[in-house]
Amino acid sequence: MYMIVHRDDTVRIPPDMLSYDMDTIIDELTHTNFEGKMNHEGQMTIQTMNVDRKGDGRIAHGDAGVYQNVSFDAIVFKPMMYEVVMGTVCEVLKYGVFVRIGPLDGLLHISQVMDDHIDVDLANERLVGKETKRDIKVGDRVRVRIVTVSINEKNPRESKIGLTMRQPGLGKLDWIEEDKKKDSEEEETPAKKSKKRSKK
Repeated sequence: MYMIVHRDDTVRIPPDMLSYDMDTIIDELTHTNFEGKMNHEGQMTIQTMNVDRKGDGRIAHGDAGVYQNVSFDAIVFKPMMYEVVMGTVCEVLKYGVFVRIGPLDGLLHISQVMDDHIDVDLANERLVGKETKRDIKVGDRVRVRIVTVSINEKNPRESKIGLTMRQPGLGKLDWIEEDKKKDSEEEETPAKKSKKRSKK
């Protein structure tokens, strides 16, 4: 999901900035031009660093700006199919919840929340299982798996990321802990029984 990559690209230096310190201007323009943007590989740049000029800048006919080749390292975010990620519920709707995973949101459809029929309680911004009474609400931390990815390069916030919690080891963190405790208690029960029998 998060990784550091090396990139080579170009920034345009506007004519009104040509009198300033070039290294400072190129560093600022690299931040402005790439951070928060999605590239054709579906990677969103979170931060640029170690920016270097490569060779001399060039000019284009009819443009007073200078085009400068740059090389830099970048921390990027890329949602990967079937990856298990941690997130925070940021919105509850009648058809599911949105989960913030890194800089983007993914949709956890109501059918992918739990193995139970679900009541929607929009007044309290939560979904509640009819049988289990487990609920999920805004602010809850969850472990989810990415099951669909459709990236919008021009507007990353419009990207569509589908999530599921209906697999072992996934769910609201409280549920996962409850299940672990229940499993360990069930494992201990036969051992305790055999100890009692051996004492007799």
